[in-house]
Amino acid sequence: MKKAVKAISLVLTVAAVLAGCGKDSGGTEAVSTKNAEGRYDPVLTIRIAKQLDENTGRYGEGEDINKNPMVDLAVEKLGIKMETILLGGDAGNYDTKLRLALTGSEELPDVFPVYGTQMIADMIESGKVKAIDEDIEKYMPDRLKEIYDKYPQTFYPVIKDGKTYGIACTPFLTEGQVMIIRQDWLDKLGLKAPTTLDEFEEVIRAFTEQDPDGNGKKDTYGFTYAGDSIYNTGWVADPVILFSANAGKHYPGSWQEDENGQLVYGSIHEGNKKTLERMAQWHANGWIFQEAAATGAWDAMMQFTEGKAGIFIGRPWAIGSVRDVETVCPEAVIKAYPNILQDSGEPAYQGAQINDGWLMFNKDFNNMEAFFTYYDWIYDAAFGTGDFKYGYLEGYDYDIVGDTVVYDSKLFDPPVTDPFMPGKSTVLKNTPSIDTMQPIWMSVRE
Repeated sequence: MKKAVKAISLVLTVAAVLAGCGKDSGGTEAVSTKNAEGRYDPVLTIRIAKQLDENTGRYGEGEDINKNPMVDLAVEKLGIKMETILLGGDAGNYDTKLRLALTGSEELPDVFPVYGTQMIADMIESGKVKAIDEDIEKYMPDRLKEIYDKYPQTFYPVIKDGKTYGIACTPFLTEGQVMIIRQDWLDKLGLKAPTTLDEFEEVIRAFTEQDPDGNGKKDTYGFTYAGDSIYNTGWVADPVILFSANAGKHYPGSWQEDENGQLVYGSIHEGNKKTLERMAQWHANGWIFQEAAATGAWDAMMQFTEGKAGIFIGRPWAIGSVRDVETVCPEAVIKAYPNILQDSGEPAYQGAQINDGWLMFNKDFNNMEAFFTYYDWIYDAAFGTGDFKYGYLEGYDYDIVGDTVVYDSKLFDPPVTDPFMPGKSTVLKNTPSIDTMQPIWMSVRE
């Protein structure tokens, strides 16, 4: 696959020059059809939007979001070129650009993810997106229909007046969160990973006051998190477990039944008030990120990556996103631990996400069959079949060393530092998954 990808890139560079002499057949301009080999001919372009984390892998020399091995492979295998025309970094920047596209100040892509229900409602109200009920029935492959049939609730936000205006991004119950900790700091200070809120407090105090990095300066603190949204995102830099330690399943922003069968709003639960009071004291002591209240997830995570904070909470994959700390601090050792327990000794709760946004479609987009062909193709990475049995690209997100498939790029043959992540140029933000977990209220300690 490594040699094939390089060859594909060379061939497609020539093909792109030749294609530039004629009219592009993709996007909203025309409908392209498959040839005898199952490829679209001429090459069909689907214009997409991305909310992209640039911390996840680096482009190679001469590569960018629209010129890289993953884009080339889709053209070679399917005759479909994914072209990103709207790119946003963090959630706020991306939403702003979508708003501009909604008003006509920016071009609305053919296919684009939306991450908020208000944006979905506004898109539908604008008349700029299409209902896709017939397209789902006609073009969605059976294996994908089986997945979506398991999660009918993911369609609710994109249904209006009986019509469906989008699909959830790869619905499944996501993995729980873990505590990612500077193990070298724990070892230096003779500490163990915390298992209770009291132990958590002791660790973040020590990480702040006992010079864990040994530079003789008071320039570290215990815990970084995102405080610019409600504390139950279930994503990264989410401190919800700290609230669950006192409030159980009644965490902020949720409605849950109490022992009497009455619905209780988590944000006003006494347990959450206790956690807020405790965090306020931590803040006053300088034990936690001082700008958290106005900071989003990725910026909060950077505090850990830059060697300033000792604990960060996120999904298990997030440990790969903070590996840069090992470059900033060569002595750094990071390790993931299960989350803390409630005061009762029961596992702390986390809200399981079922999907990561929704895909919506420009009303003028005419190539829904091609979209589902591509969408099903990248799902091979979840099913472990087809072109993506072990991952997207050998030598990028995985490698085969001897008879072993490895996913840590430092163990590749030869080792690779911070390789390009192929998922950066697909229509999705994350690699599809078909794994499920029960119950919906999850804990990694169960």
